[in-house]
Amino acid sequence: MSVLLPDGLTSTPITADDLPALADLLAAAEEVDRTGEHHSADDLAEEWLNDLVDLPRDSLLVRAGEELVAFGTVVAPPTFRDALAVYLDGRVHPAWRGRGVGRALLTWQLERGGQVHAERHPGAPARLTASLPTTMPDAEALARRAGLTPTRWFHTMHRPLSDLPAGREVPGIELVAFDPARDDEVRRAHNRAFTEHYGSSERDEASWQTMFTGSASFRPDLSVLALDDGAVVAYALAYVWESDTAATGRREAHYGQIGVVPEHRGRGLSKAVIAEALHRAAVRDCQLAGLDVDSENGSGALGLYEGLGFVTVHTRTSWVRELPAT
Repeated sequence: MSVLLPDGLTSTPITADDLPALADLLAAAEEVDRTGEHHSADDLAEEWLNDLVDLPRDSLLVRAGEELVAFGTVVAPPTFRDALAVYLDGRVHPAWRGRGVGRALLTWQLERGGQVHAERHPGAPARLTASLPTTMPDAEALARRAGLTPTRWFHTMHRPLSDLPAGREVPGIELVAFDPARDDEVRRAHNRAFTEHYGSSERDEASWQTMFTGSASFRPDLSVLALDDGAVVAYALAYVWESDTAATGRREAHYGQIGVVPEHRGRGLSKAVIAEALHRAAVRDCQLAGLDVDSENGSGALGLYEGLGFVTVHTRTSWVRELPAT
């Protein structure tokens, strides 16, 4: 599928050899965009060089001669619940903005996203989503002009690892560090915990490993499981991205997945596992804690995290095009 670029620009799929230069492009963009995210070539390799991403078909790298100008990706994880999730990501180098490159990339992404839907799960609806930081108003304006609709808002929240909340004991519950032998049990608990959450999917073993506990950033020692009679009933899984540490000078324990299985809700388990996780991070090598939350999460998670001392530092908007089943 071709992309209509401004004169003098060419496009090819992303390859492994491009990742160091792409990390440099993202670093240059971050100077302007202030998203709070930092990516190394190794981070990009972990995100894209796996069985969940078809880079030859689902990525574009735009060049002006040998200079990297922009990139775009279209990624659809293999599992879903209510609608196939197709994520559109990309960035234009600040020096090349305002020339139609972003518009051309988004046009390609939307067309390719529709093809992915038709090829993989045409009998289900699909949701093409560009998750855009509110610090990038030009990108949001581009999404609006393309007919995407702002649908959800996700907050990144931080708190320092000082003045921590007291540990919370729950009768009958044992709090322990993540045990790799329980990995699949935690995956199944996560699937049960998120059955009603917007955009969630039933994670199979391959996607769970690739996206979560198989990540180089995953920290089992900072992650916490709540056991009731020996079974996992709640969890907080922690990650540390060393590229963020290098950029900010502070090591952050980021809680990527926090959940409680339905029949154990109302016992204070979320507070218990998070408080335990914060104390574990504070006595190890972290200075900051972070997490992401859907502002419309019906479980009251935003208020819970605010009560534990987290404050919003960044917000992303999900800009969506809905595609019907065919």
